[in-house]
Amino acid sequence: MEAIAEKLELRLHEWKPETRERVCSLVSEIIELADSDSLDLGRSRQAEQDVLDLIDAPATR
Repeated sequence: MEAIAEKLELRLHEWKPETRERVCSLVSEIIELADSDSLDLGRSRQAEQDVLDLIDAPATR
C-alpha cells in the first residue's frame, strides 16, 4: 500500500491544480466510504457508463 501512497504523492505534484483537486476529492470520498463500510454499496463509474451505453445503443430488431 505504501507504493500507492508514494505514487499518489509524486503525481499530485505533477498534475494541474484542477486535476489535483479532483483526485484529492475522489480519494477522500473513497476513504470515507471505506471507513463507513459502504464502499461496496457505491456504484462504479464503469457500471454507470455501461448502462448509459446500453441506453444510447441503437435498438436492433
